[in-house]
Amino acid sequence: MSLDQIALNFLSENTFIVLLAAFIIICILLGVRIVPQSEKFVVERFGRLRSVLGPGINLIVPFLDKVAHKISILERQLPNATQDAITADNVLVQVETSVFYRILEPEKTVYRIRDVDAAIATTVAGMVRSEIGKMELDEVQSNRTQLISQIQKLVESAVNDWGIEVTRAELLDVNLDQATRDAMLQQLNAERARRAQVTEAEGAKRAVELGADAELYAAEQIAKARRIAADAEAYATGVVAAAIADNGMAAAQYQVALKQVEALTALGSSAGSQTVVVPSSAMDAFGDAFKMLKGVSK
Repeated sequence: MSLDQIALNFLSENTFIVLLAAFIIICILLGVRIVPQSEKFVVERFGRLRSVLGPGINLIVPFLDKVAHKISILERQLPNATQDAITADNVLVQVETSVFYRILEPEKTVYRIRDVDAAIATTVAGMVRSEIGKMELDEVQSNRTQLISQIQKLVESAVNDWGIEVTRAELLDVNLDQATRDAMLQQLNAERARRAQVTEAEGAKRAVELGADAELYAAEQIAKARRIAADAEAYATGVVAAAIADNGMAAAQYQVALKQVEALTALGSSAGSQTVVVPSSAMDAFGDAFKMLKGVSK
């Protein structure tokens, strides 16, 4: 008996067992679902949501349950979008945005929204126009971080019912039309010229202040020198007065005679003096001085 005949006899005698084994194998293949780490499976039973399968090995009921949707839970980036907006000071700007999001609850995303990317892009565009309309152009340029944070919060609250988390929102660029750029350039040049004039005026004012301070300091020093000279003169006068008070008129006459001698000496030692004219009283002055000196020494 050949092998073919043996196989046919076995199948004819054990048909039910073979069919049962095949059914069991098919049930196992249909009932076991292996979900990758980066995905979640949405399972339906007769068209209704049954469960959401997470990463790993999962079991479902064969022929009743089916995997209707395979949803990636990786973070996604929307294509960069550009929309027009008008600031509070009526300046037209073009804002380029970029949004990153990921799906946290696939059952909400599948059954509540058809086109996720388009819905998020529309929501972001509306939020950007609304927030920029509340700010002036200078605030948009200087408070970009605050603006991005506010837009992200508003978008998160808007897409929360879709089971989506907005992980990051960015304002890539804020562009102006050429007329606005020219006006801003003129304003910038005018501001630079004003600052230069202010700086120059402040420098001139500072120079005047320093010059006045220098003159005041010089005047104070001259007054101080005069005061010191006056104090010295007063001290010398006091010494002479004390000497006169102690020694009487003889001390005063001696002092006068000594001054006369010093004057004659200075006159004789001056440059270019070949002839010295001595008054008749000069010899008397010398004699009086020597007499007084002799009297004092006695």
